[in-house]
Amino acid sequence: MMTAVISWISLALLFMTSIGLLLARDWRWTLGLLAFQYLGMFWLVQLHWPAAMAAVKLVTGWMVAAALGITLSGLTMGLGDSGEKSWPSGRLFRIFTAALVLLPVISVIPNLARLLPGIGLPEISASLLLIGMGLLHLGITAQPLRIILGLLTVLAGFEILYAAVEGSVLVAALLALANLGLALIGSYFLIAGPEPSEEVG
Repeated sequence: MMTAVISWISLALLFMTSIGLLLARDWRWTLGLLAFQYLGMFWLVQLHWPAAMAAVKLVTGWMVAAALGITLSGLTMGLGDSGEKSWPSGRLFRIFTAALVLLPVISVIPNLARLLPGIGLPEISASLLLIGMGLLHLGITAQPLRIILGLLTVLAGFEILYAAVEGSVLVAALLALANLGLALIGSYFLIAGPEPSEEVG
């Protein structure tokens, strides 16, 4: 019973972090939300994996956030929304598009739960939510940081669902390397990309 309650709390945490990542303008808040997203993912993954293997996801996620944070703190310019190549970029628009993503996710969850009887509703809901919000992130921005966050969010959603069907240590290691690789690529493009137009706040 307690496990089920914590699983739903983790789903709520992932919902808040995915929306927060979409709306946050300051990179410090963004990376903090990313760290909390990996915390929620850790709990849902450890329902199917041993705690030690699931902890790899958490540590990897925090290493990713740390790598991006070190890169951003070393830059003299920040990543404000004014530099985004998306239209429109207002928060109201993003909330509206997030709602459009949530509608099909909610409608698909019951059917997917019947197809995958061994996976609980919180895991399925969290997986589809993160994949949908990650794809939304990728669709409305051209900033390197935002693109990396979108890719990491999509990958986190995939990992939650995949953990329920595959418990291979090798696969866990490969997915951890994929996350770290995305962080390194993101750090490179943040350094090598064009200068953003707004100072760090």
